Amino acid sequence: MNTTPAASSLLPRLVALRRLSVLAQGLVLLLAVGWLQIPLAVAPMISATVALALFNLFTQWRLQRGRPVGDDEILAQLLVDVAVLGVLLYFSGGSANPFVSLFLVPITIAAAALPARHAWFMAGVTTLIYSFLMFWNLPLPAPQGQMAELDALLARASGVAPEHAGHVSGFALHVLGMWLNFVVSALVVALFLTRMAAALKARDRELAAAREAALKNEQILALGTLAAGAAHKLGTPLSTMAVVLREAELAHADDIELSDDLRLLRTQVDECKKILSQTLASAGQARDEDSRQLAVDAYLERLLEEWQLIRPRATIHAVLDGPQPAPRVATDRTLEQALLNLLDNAADASPEGLELHARWDADMLRIDILDSGPGIDEAVAARIGEAFFSTKRAADGSASGGLGIGFFLTNATLERFGGRVELTPRDTGGTRTRVTLPLARLRQAPT
Repeated sequence: MNTTPAASSLLPRLVALRRLSVLAQGLVLLLAVGWLQIPLAVAPMISATVALALFNLFTQWRLQRGRPVGDDEILAQLLVDVAVLGVLLYFSGGSANPFVSLFLVPITIAAAALPARHAWFMAGVTTLIYSFLMFWNLPLPAPQGQMAELDALLARASGVAPEHAGHVSGFALHVLGMWLNFVVSALVVALFLTRMAAALKARDRELAAAREAALKNEQILALGTLAAGAAHKLGTPLSTMAVVLREAELAHADDIELSDDLRLLRTQVDECKKILSQTLASAGQARDEDSRQLAVDAYLERLLEEWQLIRPRATIHAVLDGPQPAPRVATDRTLEQALLNLLDNAADASPEGLELHARWDADMLRIDILDSGPGIDEAVAARIGEAFFSTKRAADGSASGGLGIGFFLTNATLERFGGRVELTPRDTGGTRTRVTLPLARLRQAPT
């Protein structure tokens, strides 16, 4: 069975449409027999309507079982509607009945939602039934009594001359039926197709978002592969640097100023080795066990302490504000790295110092990183987050002093946690980097 998302979403709409159809058929029969007093073969027509209602109840029960829906099943459902409509028209004038154009509705549905071969099959079946009804049917009787008076009134309103009224008996009533049929058909088609078009547009948006996410994941995977290779290769030169720096410290122990600089360099090399070791060790680990039971304020304080080890010359003024006790969260190491990247970017733009304002409530954590750098304009802000696009300046002032992947990975990580990052210019100069994270996602494993 060829199962498609379109078919699965179409069957519930057919059930709802068929309810309206059964209701309309019952109403028309009631008006025709009770008010207009048209002598119709009521028994077979009521039987056909009841059969359609029972079939709709069966379809609704079938939907509740959750079985997959295929295009062939949708075609079979439409053929049942066409068959019942053919029976009703056979006992009420055949092709002369103004409601004969309702055969266009299943054709429209098939053309809009099913493969071309199904649509052409539906067109062929309805054409055959229409042709059959042209020659074999129970004709409608001529208007009698009050119905004849109404027909004469409608004939005058339609512009039929009184002397020709006898030759066109029932024509005006037919015109009225055609008008009513048009209104019903227009409403049904408009309602059905607009909802179907909306569903198709929503599916197209979902597919576009899925394609974009897949492309971003491919870029992240490629960067992750390159990063893993680079981390493995960097181990040897870092070890060599650590040994050389240790020997230099011993050789220049009497030079206090140089010894301090060498000690700082060795500390930085050791930190780099630690970061690489943690990266390789936690490549397949989702959770940072050390922060599993940390409160938000404690986690941020630990994050700032770690960043100060990496950037000992940078200064930062932090303000942590929120109700106490602070919510406890379990974080991911990738999230920690994302926040460290944002702090590094701000420190690169503002060597004179940063401000960090963190606020939280029961639902949301908001972090503002304020720098005093050159700021950011709207054109650059629109491109921030693209892979390999960087706003950093090299030492010689050239356009790109960065690789353009830090913010890209940071943004991807925050989106994985349901958060977002926004860069806006400050009124006093510099840039405001705002991170918004839902605490509910920090309490559970990211998807």
